[in-house]
Amino acid sequence: MPNILDIRRRIRSVINTRQITKAMKVVSAAKLRRAQERTLAARPYARMLTNVLKSLVARAEIYDPETGEPKHPLLARREEKTILLIVVTGDKGLAGAFNGNITKAAMRFLESKEGKNIDIEAIGRKGRDFFRRRYPTAKVQTRSLTEPDEESLDRAEAGERAGAIQITGEHVGILGRLEFSQVRVLAENVIERYKREEIDSVYVVFNEFKSVIAQRVVVEQILPVEEIGERTVRLTEELPEEERKRAKEAAISAGVGMREGREEATSQFGTEQVDYIYEQLPEELFKALLPKYVAIQIFRALLESVAAEHAARMTAMDSATNNATDMIDSLTLAMNRARQAKITKEIIEIVSGAAAM
Repeated sequence: MPNILDIRRRIRSVINTRQITKAMKVVSAAKLRRAQERTLAARPYARMLTNVLKSLVARAEIYDPETGEPKHPLLARREEKTILLIVVTGDKGLAGAFNGNITKAAMRFLESKEGKNIDIEAIGRKGRDFFRRRYPTAKVQTRSLTEPDEESLDRAEAGERAGAIQITGEHVGILGRLEFSQVRVLAENVIERYKREEIDSVYVVFNEFKSVIAQRVVVEQILPVEEIGERTVRLTEELPEEERKRAKEAAISAGVGMREGREEATSQFGTEQVDYIYEQLPEELFKALLPKYVAIQIFRALLESVAAEHAARMTAMDSATNNATDMIDSLTLAMNRARQAKITKEIIEIVSGAAAM
């Protein structure tokens, strides 16, 4: 029979843990609301930029009429010899299977590209630590996203690779205060490497966030740009039904909305069959806007990953709080039984002593 004093200490410990998990759930719910607002606020700009590019594609010659080759280097398709994989995870844990699902999807992608050279850009501490334990780090890395004002891009020196799969960039601590200026640094570096043919394709693996209960881990191709406005998703993994139910319960208890973002009224701009007049030549505008389109795709992936991380942590902390409550009830019942057994034993001893006299 366990000691009543030990059970009481255990109950107090679990109560303290429940207070912590409940507070973390409230904090994650508040951060999730702000992350949802940022994600929704970024969509109109991305949609407008996409539609302008669609309009320019219809009005500009982006392919050479004689050779059929694309005029813009970001449209050029080459045999995949060297691949750049951007892995977006979180900086912190206590988010359930959030980081584990992303790293598992990244590993499946690496297995599917066996025999090719792969450079990994790890965004987030968890992903950085995961890949550090498995793959070597390149001698010359790309510059950090925390230095957006640096004028020149660091270029990888020609030489031997650290391995077929190597880490070329580590970006930790940027997701807490994510700014487009930081993402632009990464996008510029990726575009420069693609133009110099150091890499032949670019993929990003992240947790796509539509709502609290509508999430999935995806591996999306960023470069080369195959079709404006159309996403090229290579691998997907949906949330299990049980996880979606837990997320729904956590969202309801925290008062977080579960709606998905709506399409804006600007979604039809630039797609009508009318003759728009541009101040610059359509070819020049297309050449200037396509790199911004690539940067917006990466920025969107990071925004959605941040929202998905907060949603996963809110769900995990809600489950932990509920489990702590169940444990407290179970320990209280065990304590009451132990106390009752002790009282019964004392009564028996008193009665037995009285009978012996």
